[in-house]
Amino acid sequence: MPLVTPAAPLDYLGVDALVDDETRDLQAAVRHFVDERVRPHVATWFEDGRLPARDLARELGELGVLGMHLTGYGCAGTSATAYGLACLELEAGDSGLRSLVSVQGSLAMYAIWRFGSAEHKQEWLPRMAAGQAIGCFGLTEPDFGSDPAGMRTRARRDGGDWILDGTKMWITNGSIADVAVVWAHTDEGIRGFVVPTDTPGFTAPEIKRKLSLRASVTSELVLDGVRLPADAVLPGVTGMGGPLSCLNEARMGIVFGALGAARDCLETTIAYAQSRQIFDKPLAAHQITQVKLADMTVELGKGLLLALHLGRLKDTGTLDHRQISLGKLNSVREALAIANTCRTILGAAGITLDYPVMRHAANLESVLTYEGTSEVHQLVIGQTLTGHAAFR
Repeated sequence: MPLVTPAAPLDYLGVDALVDDETRDLQAAVRHFVDERVRPHVATWFEDGRLPARDLARELGELGVLGMHLTGYGCAGTSATAYGLACLELEAGDSGLRSLVSVQGSLAMYAIWRFGSAEHKQEWLPRMAAGQAIGCFGLTEPDFGSDPAGMRTRARRDGGDWILDGTKMWITNGSIADVAVVWAHTDEGIRGFVVPTDTPGFTAPEIKRKLSLRASVTSELVLDGVRLPADAVLPGVTGMGGPLSCLNEARMGIVFGALGAARDCLETTIAYAQSRQIFDKPLAAHQITQVKLADMTVELGKGLLLALHLGRLKDTGTLDHRQISLGKLNSVREALAIANTCRTILGAAGITLDYPVMRHAANLESVLTYEGTSEVHQLVIGQTLTGHAAFR
């Protein structure tokens, strides 16, 4: 018999006691949803390269997690910390599931909620919060990811209308979206537009042959003479500050979410190592295995404490976007390292979809580079430390 009860890797530091009962209950509800609705099917979804996104969106709407950190219009109005912990549980299921929720709530809904007109908000937010309408966010282009201000998509006035032309790339939810928030150059600067996806000239072919985020809808957006009324423009913002503020909302979900993938890998690996016999004893009883498990638990605990700290700063209104860069860089980089190390403990079993580890590792390769590559976030931190911008 062991002298002590083995500690759950997420709660080794007693972090459960650092959140209030309401937040803990919400986190538990999301984890239950993932256990019941996602885990039994996600390996097949990943293998088949599909996701029943519309069905899941409606269920997630009923659960109250779509735009959960926003207020009004059917949104739950939770804290940023609660939103982050919900993202952690969603990504413990799969990064594609968390991406669906992040893009819906922190990109498309947040853009409309913060910058849209009263009509935009009334038309879209209640349905999006309920999962009855799906949104996407068109910023990245084929040649402009880390430098989004160089986008080629343009919007020009034509009488009382706007005409949009351009192409967006790597857009989560694009092929199933009912509304797209599209950013474009205008004579007035960069503006955002609310684009119903049934508008003539708008198409969204799905991107196939992915080796990462396979249980996620990823698309190209093609705007070919898309004619919109004058009131389609988001009135509350001009310039890159608009889309970048939306990205910061979504990055907070990643700060927490990536740690969910890491936790799932670590919990899976501890269970496997306890049951796998090698050299007449459990794999978990070998020194090198315990060293790996210990090091991963340290990094997971540090990452979660950082995430909770950033969540609380956001809840008090004192969070700086440069601090989010630190959190996103750390969480994703360490989560990917944990997934890769867990794979070594599982050996050949680690490359199969019978276990979630390789799936998480493949997904995290995308999370590492979207919404700001690790290099971009390192340069944000470097500029903060030195006062010199090294992006160009």
